[in-house]
Amino acid sequence: METSSWILFILLVQVIHGLGTWKLYIKAGRKAWEAFVPIYNAIVLMKIINRPTWWTLLLFIPIINLFMFPIVWIETLRTFGKKSTLDMILGIVTLGFYIAYVNYTQEVTYFANRDLKAPTKAMDTIGSLAFAIVVATFVHTYFIQPFTIPTSSLEKSLLVGDFLFVSKFNYGARTPMTTVAAPMVHDTLPIVHTKSYTKWPQLPYFRLPGYQKVERNDIVVFNWPVDTVYQFRDGLHRFAEKPVDKKSNYVKRCVGVPGDKIEIVNGELIVNNDKLILPNRSKVQFSYSVKFKEGSEIDNSFLYSLNTYNNDKFQRLNNFVYFPSLTEESLARLKSLSNIESLTKNIDTTNTRFSYIFKLKPDFKNSDLPSIIQRLRENNISAVIRDTDNLLFVDYPENEIADFLMKHKSVESTHKKAPIFPHNDYNWTQDNLGPIYIPEAGKTVPLNKETLPFYKRIITDYEHNTLQVNGDEILINGQLAKDYTFKQNYYWMMGDNRHNSEDSRYWGYVPEDHIVGKPIFIWMSIDGINDGIKNWKIRWDRLFTTVSGEGQPKSYFSYFLVLLALYFVGEYFWKKKKKAKEVN
Repeated sequence: METSSWILFILLVQVIHGLGTWKLYIKAGRKAWEAFVPIYNAIVLMKIINRPTWWTLLLFIPIINLFMFPIVWIETLRTFGKKSTLDMILGIVTLGFYIAYVNYTQEVTYFANRDLKAPTKAMDTIGSLAFAIVVATFVHTYFIQPFTIPTSSLEKSLLVGDFLFVSKFNYGARTPMTTVAAPMVHDTLPIVHTKSYTKWPQLPYFRLPGYQKVERNDIVVFNWPVDTVYQFRDGLHRFAEKPVDKKSNYVKRCVGVPGDKIEIVNGELIVNNDKLILPNRSKVQFSYSVKFKEGSEIDNSFLYSLNTYNNDKFQRLNNFVYFPSLTEESLARLKSLSNIESLTKNIDTTNTRFSYIFKLKPDFKNSDLPSIIQRLRENNISAVIRDTDNLLFVDYPENEIADFLMKHKSVESTHKKAPIFPHNDYNWTQDNLGPIYIPEAGKTVPLNKETLPFYKRIITDYEHNTLQVNGDEILINGQLAKDYTFKQNYYWMMGDNRHNSEDSRYWGYVPEDHIVGKPIFIWMSIDGINDGIKNWKIRWDRLFTTVSGEGQPKSYFSYFLVLLALYFVGEYFWKKKKKAKEVN
């Protein structure tokens, strides 16, 4: 919703509130007009129901207000003598309109000094639970949010199975854009696996002031810009256009900030013409192929010890071994072996992989879609369907499968898509690309056929303009455009595990409004988190360690245990002293 639409919506809500409560305001000794004045009417209502004025603030905080409104409805009904269980239920299921019914049809009494305690133990428990959820949601939304690391893209800085606290206030907390959503879950409700939010209404993007900017080499949590997948059906992903704050959460290292020029040359990251120097805690990894001398003995346990992570296991075929990801330290240990014939860093120099986009015929769902799914499954090929426009996205199919799909009777047309940003005819790869300019708010770039692929998604998806290309002419919002001025900052995010990370090399820039927060603390770390609970092992040396900082991570777990012990000892003596006073 636009700002003007929100203003009209809020005014409409105030009118509805006034019409539904003005008689109750009069019963409480107030003026009828006070029920209609925005914000002021909420302050007066808090006085009427004998609740703190600061509750008014909670009514205007997205997500939290979803809990506060039912509480205020119940408190209002109880203040005017409507305190039966049925009254409470009607107040909630009618979204507060039961109060309007009472306002016009019931002769009620105002209880100014009513007992604020819950009438039953069950209501008291519900009230305590609601208050706890409000507090937890407020902290979760505006201060600290827990995350889990599921992939090895940032090994060894963050390990698979690390449980993080992510700070929202370092970069400034982003107020929720999705106003109606379940608290403390992301895009999906657990157990039932359905959407946890409604798309309407949407608030404009707004970020509270932070005390630092996103800096180069920061590890950052952000919403995955190209995430539209919300469920799996018929063996395929299905597209669903998500609000920004409900896109999947990713964590990567920011290697390019607004205004930077990025290049990757043979795997080396060059920023503003200089090789990027990473923090000493980061461990960059690449894949390597090793050929051992014929007939030499190879110690598998030694090879396994070189792995970055269990899922990045080496692959061995006789005297040939492939390592998906090796750090410099592991590489040095490997090079110390005397029976190596050759060792090659697997730098990607030729862009030979292409995705395919297939336009399906309108009746494809009722034709031969099952045969397409079966063929893709047999060949372990990932595919995504965008229901709205009958597009089938297929990742890197073999030529045989591509030919099969192109000739399928359900397919109307097809075209290839390069996997590397900006997905055009550049012969770029994951290890050789650029230079790329990282857009900065307020800066202007020339627009032509060569530059448009870099900024097309920014113009349309992130900054919400219409774009048309007619020959050599580029039209933005119907106007001829030879340049473009960016409305917000953008960032370039990459994983330290270079050959095992889906990052900006594949989908491009991360807009500032997608930034979630900064990981600051690891409170738990479990090795084998994806291998079943029987295989879990706690990494005690990582408990209560900081994410950033100089030198190797240091655990503060022992300090935490000491403070916890002091707390319980102190509480014991405090209770003992209190009991002694009561006896005397």
